[in-house]
Amino acid sequence: MNDSPLISVGLPIALAIIMFGLGLSLTPADFRRVARSPKAVVVALVLQVLVLPVVAFGLVISFDLDPLLAVGVMLLAASPGGTTANLFSHLFRGDVALNITLTAINSVLAAVSIPLITNLAISHFGAEGELGLQVGKVLQVIAIVLVPVAIGMLVRRRSEAFAARADRPVRIFSITVLVVVAVGALLGERENLGGYLQQVGLVTGLFCLISLSLGYGVARLLRLGRPQAIASSMEVGIHNTTVALTIALSVLDSTEVAIPSAVYSVLMYVLATAFGFLVTRGHARPDRDAGPVHESSAGEPRT
Repeated sequence: MNDSPLISVGLPIALAIIMFGLGLSLTPADFRRVARSPKAVVVALVLQVLVLPVVAFGLVISFDLDPLLAVGVMLLAASPGGTTANLFSHLFRGDVALNITLTAINSVLAAVSIPLITNLAISHFGAEGELGLQVGKVLQVIAIVLVPVAIGMLVRRRSEAFAARADRPVRIFSITVLVVVAVGALLGERENLGGYLQQVGLVTGLFCLISLSLGYGVARLLRLGRPQAIASSMEVGIHNTTVALTIALSVLDSTEVAIPSAVYSVLMYVLATAFGFLVTRGHARPDRDAGPVHESSAGEPRT
């Protein structure tokens, strides 16, 4: 499966299109918004970039995972929040503008954090003989993550009408790619799937719940409003697993490394939905002290 042109060429191209679509939804204002709510942005980014890898490492050590599965969990932890987090935040009355800002910044940081954390994991778990993100592969990660986002932003700047028309098709394409790749990764290891699910199912489930809880709990502890706390929880708890799957399959050439992300891509929808209902139960409206939910330039929360 890994050696097929569909994986080695098609999957990176598909991810580039997805990241291009993400770029089409972003503007420089999304980055400038950091100045207006720096506390919320810093809280979520510290959790995403620094705390989640530590949590993932602790879970991997505690459950004594196979080295390749351990690397897969660390790769998952390093992957950025995805545009799906914007949708969940919107559904549960979160601050969608904050999600958009975090997604934009995370997509830039991921080009550095993914190779760094993944290489450290490969080295620590002794997987150098089978894996490795050398300089060329690091540049490949940057190319398929960061460059398409930048191009998408440039296209949006030239033609907002085109960006608006492309939004829905790209979203449908993104979901389709995620489903196909996740199912393909699981089927590719179907002989070992039972054992893998037993090993990583609990780990990835716990990782998702801890991520959602940290995103919400730390934000509330630091006296951020409920909408911002919901946005933080969804951004921290819902990862762009397509990025992790693509890197595992086409860059690292390992289906086993892709398994944690494939399992997580299923669990996160169920757990994030349950978590969203839990934290919004009895709160039909956002906190009054949190201020209004920010809107995009189009006047509607962007999902």
